[in-house]
This record gives sequence, structure tokens and C-alpha cells, in this order.
Amino acid sequence: MAKRQTAEVFRTRLAQLQLQSNLTQTGFAQAIGIDRSALSQLSSGQNPRLPRAETLLALAQRFQVSTDWLLGMTDDRGVASQARNTVETEQALDEENRTAMERWHFESTGQKVRYVPAKLPDLMRTPAVISFQAQSSQQEQRRLQRQTDSRLHFSRMPESDIEMCMPLQTLELFARGQGIWQGLPAADRAEQLAHIAATLDELYPAFRMYLYDDRKRFAPPMTVFGYNHAAIYAGEIYLLVRSKQLVHDLAHAFDSQIRHAQINAHDAARWVRALQVTDD
Repeated sequence: MAKRQTAEVFRTRLAQLQLQSNLTQTGFAQAIGIDRSALSQLSSGQNPRLPRAETLLALAQRFQVSTDWLLGMTDDRGVASQARNTVETEQALDEENRTAMERWHFESTGQKVRYVPAKLPDLMRTPAVISFQAQSSQQEQRRLQRQTDSRLHFSRMPESDIEMCMPLQTLELFARGQGIWQGLPAADRAEQLAHIAATLDELYPAFRMYLYDDRKRFAPPMTVFGYNHAAIYAGEIYLLVRSKQLVHDLAHAFDSQIRHAQINAHDAARWVRALQVTDD
């Protein structure tokens, strides 16, 4: 489709969204982060033009439509058809038993990383916890230790900028030795919590941990690498998201978790140290 035709389709669909929004021209412009004059230029047929990328993404996110629909590349308004072509799967381990996550962290050096762990933060696991998780498998234990060392090394790099959020109940259950941690000795749990607190103190503010209430909020285990791609953990595979729109949506959802956090980053180490470890 030629640029002029694409601009005409975009203008028609922009008008549809504005009509359906019941917003004034000023209100509609503010909703997508542009001023009224810029909206008038996009809406005018006298000099057809396409929107900037950030405006296109803002429209898609605000009104839950796909960027492909806005540009006339599909008649499907929703994001489902777009997602089918932008979500891939990748094995958590490659043929050399290395994690895909290690590679993605290396590739994202210098970008902000947003992280929701599946269990405890990988970079903060003690040898006792790694041994407990490995279930007596020496090979798995070595893999987990290498993963921990790699993630910690990445977090210590001068250019690192990492935000992590997780349910506060995850650490409370760990302190009590409940759930998957049943059978882990109290001394090992106390050592692990002390190690988490010390690591948080060491890495702050380049590494910031936020804790939310799992009864009120939910976030899947995932890592968002800048605004380029995201990986959602699904056991033996990752769902790798490359769609800019979907990555922005995941980053926005993560930031919402932080805004609603019960424990903020500057208090996280103190809160972890105050947890009461239940005796065996």
C-alpha cells in the first residue's frame, strides 16, 4: 500500500476512534499524548501524513486496537492477530545447558530491565537454597549456581538498571518454610533472607526491589528488556515477545505493579531483615 493510501486509511480509522471515544478534540489529543494542532494535522486530508511511532503506539494502547489495523494492514481491530506473529517460543535451556536468559541479559546491556521472578530472585540464591532446588542433581545444581553467578555479575555491572517486583507473600512463605520450601532448614532460610537483604543493600539503587500484595495484584514471571523484547517464563520454554506494542504493554503493567507496591525499594532490605523465620 502506498504511503498516501496508508495515510488515508489511518485518517479514517483515527476518525472512527475519536467518534467512538466521545472525547472532545482536545481530550482525545491529550489521551494519546499530542497537542490539538498535531491531531488536526493527522486528521486533515489536505496534506496526508502518518503518525510518529510513539503516537501510533499510544493510540493502540489507549483504545485497544492493533497498529496493523490503524495502518490498514488488517481489518481485525484487536491485537490477537498481531500477537500471533510476534510471540515466539524458545527453550529455557540450549543444547549446551545454557539459559536463554543469560544471552538476553547480555544483549540488553545498558537498557532498563524489569523483572518478576518465578520463585526467589535468581541472582540472590545461596548454595543451600540452590542445593534444595536441585533435588540432589549435581548437574542441575551446577546449572543453577552458574545462572545465579551470571545474573549477579550482570546486576553488578556499572551500566545496569534493574527493577524487580514480586509478591511479599513469596518471602513470607519462604520464611515460614511453607509451600515448596517445606523441609528447608530454618538456618538455611535465615541465611538466605540475610543474603537477600545484604545483596539489596549492595546493589541499590542500580537494582531496586518492590514488593506487592499477591491478594490484590498479579504479575506473571517475566523479564522485560528495555522496550525491545520481553520473555515470559513458562517452565521449560519462554514466550518471547518482540512486538513493540506488546512489550510496551508489559512494561506499563510492570510499572503499575511498582506504583501499587506495599514495600518500596528503599525499604525492601529492612523489610526482609524483619521477617520472622519459623523454627523447623
